[in-house]
Amino acid sequence: MRTLLRSTLTPIAVLRLVLGWGSFLLLLVLAPLLAGPLPVWLLWLILAGIVAVITVSAFGVVTEAEHLADRLGDPYGTLVLTLSIAAIEVILISAVMLGPGEHATIARDSVMAVSMIIMNLVIGASLLVGGYRHPDRRANSTGVSLYLGMLIVLLTVAFALPGLIGDGTGAYTPAQAIIVVMLTVGVYAFFLVRQMGAQRTDFQEIEEASPPASAPARPPIPRVLSEHRAELTARTALLIAMVLPIVLLSHDMAVLLDEGLDRLGAPVALSGILIAMIVFLPETITTIRAAAGGEPQRVSNLCHGALVSTAGLTIPAVLTIGLLTGQHVLLAETPVNLVLLGASLLLTLATYSARRLTPLHGAVHLLVFVLYGLSVFA
Repeated sequence: MRTLLRSTLTPIAVLRLVLGWGSFLLLLVLAPLLAGPLPVWLLWLILAGIVAVITVSAFGVVTEAEHLADRLGDPYGTLVLTLSIAAIEVILISAVMLGPGEHATIARDSVMAVSMIIMNLVIGASLLVGGYRHPDRRANSTGVSLYLGMLIVLLTVAFALPGLIGDGTGAYTPAQAIIVVMLTVGVYAFFLVRQMGAQRTDFQEIEEASPPASAPARPPIPRVLSEHRAELTARTALLIAMVLPIVLLSHDMAVLLDEGLDRLGAPVALSGILIAMIVFLPETITTIRAAAGGEPQRVSNLCHGALVSTAGLTIPAVLTIGLLTGQHVLLAETPVNLVLLGASLLLTLATYSARRLTPLHGAVHLLVFVLYGLSVFA
């Protein structure tokens, strides 16, 4: 037990816990002093501090999820990682929606930003790194096609259909929202069951999915859970302890971010982009490491899996919050963003249907992300 505690509660893990919980308690104590309108410099200083603490805590969550991923193996481990990232985003978006002010488009802007960041910025950078270091590698085409099938449907439901069949303002009617929530959760749950069960080899590296006869087989997941129960329990508890400060600090971040961007006169979509960048920064580093290590399917699992989890969890969550609180949840995207989203999905299909992944594929993905950045400030 002592060895387990030393390996789990490392100095950096303890520092992250102290920083996260200490920051929350400090804001709680200073809340009466921060109640009124703040000077611009103080507002941005406090906001920068909260974002820094949330980012450090998010790195801690991803670190523990990576340990669980290494122990469980793919696709179970990567699923833990992507679900952790999706949960953090759902928490941040929900905090913004439940905070003061009107945030009808925050979910749309955040999920759109995550889609562009994942499918173009992170994938593009990973293909550049992986393409130069491992020019002959390719991902498991079946797994990538399953991700793309899910993304085409989920993103269409999220961004295109509300503007075509909704209430005329770009939002679903309450009856439509209930049906969309049930269908989205249902198909996502079925996807997870298949991913962890009968089709798990479709999400493994090609060499792992068809190992040579002499290669040692990874022990089945029930045995792993039994033999390493204490470690898995400890790391899961630590992961939850690092997620909670993010939950508690996200409300203050939402209030200050809303006020700060309003004073700057910045585009409304910038709030969603900042949330997406905070959420996905730790996993971006993990993804690029996987690309450098010659693991193209792990890159797809981390990126496309995270986006499937984000769309499969965030959209039902915000629609449910809208139904319960009576808020107007505007999901329909602009024609420009729909074109960029469609181009990204087609480009992903073209990239991963190739016989090998090259740096040129990465450069084209990065170009699409730059175009998205131009559209935000247009």
